[in-house]
Amino acid sequence: MVLSKTTSESDVSVHSTFASRYVRTSLPRFKMAEQSIPKEAAFQIINDELMLDGNPRLNLASFVTTWMEPECDKLIMSSINKNYVDMDEYPVTTELQNRCVNIIAHLFNAPLGESEAAVGVGTVGSSEAIMLAGLAFKRKWQNKMKAQGKPFDKPNIVTGANVQVCWEKFARYFEVELKEVKLTQDYYVMNPDKAVEMVDENTICVAAILGSTLNGEFEDVKRLNDLLVQKNNETGWDTPIHVDAASGGFIAPFLYPELEWDFRLPLVKSINVSGHKYGLVYAGIGWVIWRSKDDLPEELIFHINYLGADQPTFTLNFSKGSSQVIAQYYQLIRLGHEGYTNVMENCKENMLVLKDGLEKTGQFNIISKDDGVPLVAFSLKDNSKHNEFEVSDLLRRYGWIVPAYTMPPDAQHVTVLRVVIREDFSRTLAERLVCDIKKVLHELDSLPSKIVAKVEEGGEKNGSVIVVKKSALETQREITTIWRKFVMDKKKTNGVC
Repeated sequence: MVLSKTTSESDVSVHSTFASRYVRTSLPRFKMAEQSIPKEAAFQIINDELMLDGNPRLNLASFVTTWMEPECDKLIMSSINKNYVDMDEYPVTTELQNRCVNIIAHLFNAPLGESEAAVGVGTVGSSEAIMLAGLAFKRKWQNKMKAQGKPFDKPNIVTGANVQVCWEKFARYFEVELKEVKLTQDYYVMNPDKAVEMVDENTICVAAILGSTLNGEFEDVKRLNDLLVQKNNETGWDTPIHVDAASGGFIAPFLYPELEWDFRLPLVKSINVSGHKYGLVYAGIGWVIWRSKDDLPEELIFHINYLGADQPTFTLNFSKGSSQVIAQYYQLIRLGHEGYTNVMENCKENMLVLKDGLEKTGQFNIISKDDGVPLVAFSLKDNSKHNEFEVSDLLRRYGWIVPAYTMPPDAQHVTVLRVVIREDFSRTLAERLVCDIKKVLHELDSLPSKIVAKVEEGGEKNGSVIVVKKSALETQREITTIWRKFVMDKKKTNGVC
């Protein structure tokens, strides 16, 4: 006699994943569910939603590394459960971090003695690195002003208007006035002459960018240093320089070794660099290096012993994973000087392929320079009918994520598209992108411009259309404003439903 039984509703072992009731019913999104669900169902639910994300390798807006070798992936997964701050428990990981700091310091030509250790720390990115460097400058300036019996409540920092938002965060969070050098037409980085003019006794440092986010251009750090040395000699001040080399710090030493931007310049006291950009590591690692111990005030360093031994720490974060530190060390020893040079040369070559393809269309002005971070920033020669925001929007149909944005003051009337060339962006992809951009341009040319119609139509009066005459610049600005509002309104409707 054969015995049979009815499978209970909770027994999901005989169900296929997609037949399970856990993927057929809605789960609460903003509250924790009362009941558990099987691990297979949890994985499938999350995996299905993540499919709607963009493809990281086609995200040409980002400077952040999206590919690493499988061997490094294994190292990352094997160390993902190690807490970076447990130095006594994980001494080898701590040693690897110290090796990275010293390798990068030598790469930046830090003036170290034969057995002298470099001064620096690993961070979660350049944003934290900049906060730490800024705090060191602020504290040194405050100590100096106190010793001289002068007010120390109004520090300022001089930057270009092209700086990344983390500088604005530093200024606002730590109460430092941000004095920005405005950009001008066809000059989209900080002008060192104007920057030095803005320096006063309360300036804690001047921040130079080695690789502007907007167009990849390196700022002239050497000229800034020379001008600032002259001003310091004339005034008796000692205003220093910080170099934000988030993007360019792992490019310049290999493509432009003769370029003087680092610790070879006497006023450069600290440098930050993103390991997760052209340091070729996944997101979550940055570095800040100081010229010497004198440039990092001792009172900013904390000492703890409750993890097993005395441990100095100078970070904004505490607990964090060790994986990215280990991955950075892997890349440094795996690639060496030869490997990094090959990668950067390849990125530059693919950048030139893309640039050449865009120029041959005859429809774009190239805003970026050949030397600098390997990216192509470009704008339409004629945007009277369609603009860069429309091009960006239509490229998403082909899977490409290419940002469009306006330049900071006083060049905000210029709108550009930008493609960042990373290690995993091949020549084949560059050629394919050019083809897809041509398709988008053809599609736009075949469509009426609704945006321009909105701008040019003034309204009806006695049955006739009133057209307001505007200059080409006014029309361009109004088109850009309307399209940006259109895109932002569209993004607002694409939230969680």
